[in-house]
Formats: sequence, structure tokens, C-alpha cells
Amino acid sequence: MAIATIHTDKAPAAVGPYSQAVQSGNMIFVSGQLGLIPEKGALAPGFKEQTRQALQNMQAILEAGNSSLSQVLSVDVFVTDMSRFADLNAIYEEFFSDHAPARAAIEVKGLPLGGLVEFKCIALVD
Repeated sequence: MAIATIHTDKAPAAVGPYSQAVQSGNMIFVSGQLGLIPEKGALAPGFKEQTRQALQNMQAILEAGNSSLSQVLSVDVFVTDMSRFADLNAIYEEFFSDHAPARAAIEVKGLPLGGLVEFKCIALVD
């Protein structure tokens, strides 16, 4: 089965030797997305802003791969401060209001570039 890389300028470039996403068959695997503002290459200024931006980045990559948030099967969330869980859920629900994919939320000691939250997902192609 062929593997295709997915790239869009509407999301930040990878900060290491990996792709924004790869597609194989009818599945897209989106790499971890921080709250980086694509045009600036800098993190959004706070937890809520980074959460929203990271989800927007993930959405842009899915759309570049002919998928969408409604096709997401599973989401992994990495957060540096689990006390922000209620904020995380409130913003997450803005993006997944009608669809609740499987999800894990894991507290981590640190994230690349000093990020506060990171999302990755697996989705079907529309």
C-alpha cells in the first residue's frame, strides 16, 4: 500500500525530521501539533490560545489530506499542566461538538519549543 505525505502552508512546518501527516489507504495519521502560529513560527501567547491554535493546525492538515474533524477516529492530547483540563475540554468541544472521537489526555513534563499542549490524531479520508 502506498504512503503519501501531506503538507499545507496553513499549518506550521514540522520542527524535526517528520511530516505534518502521512496517508495510507483511507487513513491519515497527523503528527503532533503545537500551538504554533503558521505565519509567525511562534507559539500563541497562552494555554487557551495554544490549544485553539493547535486544533486549527490539526484541522488544516486534515483538510489538506481531504479529511475533516468529523472523520477523526482518535485523538491524543499531551498537556504540561493537567489543572488546565477544564479549559482544554471547553476549547476541544468547540472543534468536536457533534463528534466525540476516542481520546487520551496525558500530562507530560515538557513539549517541544516550550509548548503547553500538543494534539495528534488518526482520521479517515472523506
